[in-house]
Amino acid sequence: MVSPGTGRRYPLSVVCGQWRVPRSTVYARRQGSGCSKPQPLKRGPRTAVSDAELLGAIRSVLADSPFHTQGHRKVRARLRPRGIFVGKNRVLRLMREHRLLAPHRRGHARGDRRHRGTIITERPNEMWGTDAARLWTRQEGCCWFFGAIDHCSEDIVGWHVAKRGDRWAALEPIRQGVQRTHGRYAPKVALGLSLRMDWGPQYTADQFRGELAWLGIRPSHSYVGQPECNGIMERWIRTLKEECIYLHDFETLAEAREVIGEFIERYNREWLLERHGHRTPADVRQALTKKAA
Repeated sequence: MVSPGTGRRYPLSVVCGQWRVPRSTVYARRQGSGCSKPQPLKRGPRTAVSDAELLGAIRSVLADSPFHTQGHRKVRARLRPRGIFVGKNRVLRLMREHRLLAPHRRGHARGDRRHRGTIITERPNEMWGTDAARLWTRQEGCCWFFGAIDHCSEDIVGWHVAKRGDRWAALEPIRQGVQRTHGRYAPKVALGLSLRMDWGPQYTADQFRGELAWLGIRPSHSYVGQPECNGIMERWIRTLKEECIYLHDFETLAEAREVIGEFIERYNREWLLERHGHRTPADVRQALTKKAA
């Protein structure tokens, strides 16, 4: 390019670097303004097959295919025996521009990817959440914590710390919660209650599901794409780790059980819930229970 002040010629790369303009933009402007010396629209060597020729070959492949759903990768593979070697991104671009792509399902079969909806309930004892976490003790080694939380009042209705994290240990918080909130442990005593959980082996065992059915509790397994999944219990376990487990070096399982029990009692009695007007879980349960009565 020629400088208008001095008449000196500068390479296009120097001018574009000074003005921070890509050279492809200059080439496109020259092509659109009818410049006597047309410039290529893309960098690198010109392809052996033009877009028009490639589009015709793609249409021919789709017409000759015995199947109705051919994606751009398979179309590209079928072009190779015809002597056409092109990149998959180029085939995808042309098929997308001319609406030749195979139809595909949108969304998720098991839920909305945008996570619309909520698992927060308006009254206590409509949905609980349960999950597990591991902790370390010096004498017993790796141990397990299991808990159950109410999705409305967010109080811990039951918890258990054990060496083995099997289905029986996972059932203990549910048993405690039913006895605490319903006053007894009997068949169908918890009808109307659902239990949110993941797909761990403890929660898919026949004994676990059978006891839930005996109590009248409806299982609610969390799927990818469902609103909030098992987020309420998982978020509380994060609080447990930050406020208790990470702050202690447990010597024995009995010590861990005592320290965790004290923290849960303190949480239910003194933790403030913002969405309930900074009230404690115990106050929220008491107020909503009286209101329902």
